[in-house]
Amino acid sequence: MAYPVDCFLQEMINIRLESGYAMNTNITSNALSQLDDSTTDVLTALLRNGARQLIAQAVEAELAVLLEEYSSRRLPDGRKALVRNGYLPERSVQTGIGDVTVKVPKVRDRSGNGIKFNSRILPPYLKRARSIEELLPWLYLKGVSTGDYQEALSALLGDNAKGLSSNTISRLKTKLQEEHRAWQQRDLSAKRYVYFWADGIYSNVRMDDRLCLLVIMGVTSDGRKELIAVEEGYRESEASWLELLNGLVARGLTTGPKLATADGALGFWKALSKAYPQTRQQRCWVHKTANVLNKLPKAVQPKVKASLHDIWMTDTRDNAHKAFDVALAKYSAKYPKAMECLKKDRDAMLAFYDFPAEHWTSIRTTNPIEPAFATVRLRTAKMRNCGSRDTTLAMVFKLLETAQKRWNRLHGFTLLALVINNVKFQDGIQVEGASARDAA
Repeated sequence: MAYPVDCFLQEMINIRLESGYAMNTNITSNALSQLDDSTTDVLTALLRNGARQLIAQAVEAELAVLLEEYSSRRLPDGRKALVRNGYLPERSVQTGIGDVTVKVPKVRDRSGNGIKFNSRILPPYLKRARSIEELLPWLYLKGVSTGDYQEALSALLGDNAKGLSSNTISRLKTKLQEEHRAWQQRDLSAKRYVYFWADGIYSNVRMDDRLCLLVIMGVTSDGRKELIAVEEGYRESEASWLELLNGLVARGLTTGPKLATADGALGFWKALSKAYPQTRQQRCWVHKTANVLNKLPKAVQPKVKASLHDIWMTDTRDNAHKAFDVALAKYSAKYPKAMECLKKDRDAMLAFYDFPAEHWTSIRTTNPIEPAFATVRLRTAKMRNCGSRDTTLAMVFKLLETAQKRWNRLHGFTLLALVINNVKFQDGIQVEGASARDAA
């Protein structure tokens, strides 16, 4: 998958939708027909031109890396062995703003070693920037009804949307529901996750009452991040989380992660203690910071935020405790509620110090899961009679599953084997002489 082109397309779709094209939850055929043709043509031309320029710049950057790599190679007469040699024939890539023409540069290897330039951004087989499987769930969650899909997609894809009738969309939605149900029942006995990240998304869309989406993401022993669970729950309650976690155990995930990171919602932590009692707990510093700052006047928030930053960015647990005490002493008298919030879960907020420093950026917050959540944050107002819980869950699952293909591997993943084998770390560094045998 040509990731940079995909990212650019998503931004273009967002810009086009945020501008009012096929995003409004009250979208109808009449609304679309009232758009000024000259305005849309100018905007489309502008976006396509911008896409063409950004893609060209990215490909040129790729080429520059290759030329630099071989810059020291010279022919006997001193000339460079690898030089630019024009462009391949111009071709089109189908994107959400229509076809964008692109040109890929060529190189000439004068040394005869057969060195070629192959762009990862624009490989020869790339015909379209993003599969429609991600766009359909996105539009559904934005409130576009089945009958309006073709109009909405036409605004994005032009003539390429002609075959997407209401019946076709309905069949696709049914298929997504079946895929989600099958995924929920998959065997997990061969899986081993070292870390969990858990969070909940509250949806106001297509529901008679609020639906809480419970999501767990994990990292495998080889450092790959995977979506583990997408379930519905009742306001992140203990019962909802416990049902989800027990389901994982029943399907073979009997060994829990070494560490789980989540916000301060008690429901998850109570459930985790019952399902996986050996798992360490790490409270998310992003959520904690937001909760503390919400209890402060805006004028003082920057100063307190800097003090919190001093806690979790320091290199040792002892220094973190010292910074903790400094913050409490400095602000408790004037802002007792905020500091009470800070003191809560103090030890759980510093659990990351017992794990490799290379992992700290990932495990001290739920940030690894946030990019996936950003894909499905539901911002529109509640709508009537517009869908079922099963369909909404299936659409969210599909978006997260698609996003998973672009998740980066955990930094420092080679150290996960040590974590699995209970090797002791202190302040992010392996204790000298500590081994899996000693830990056992």
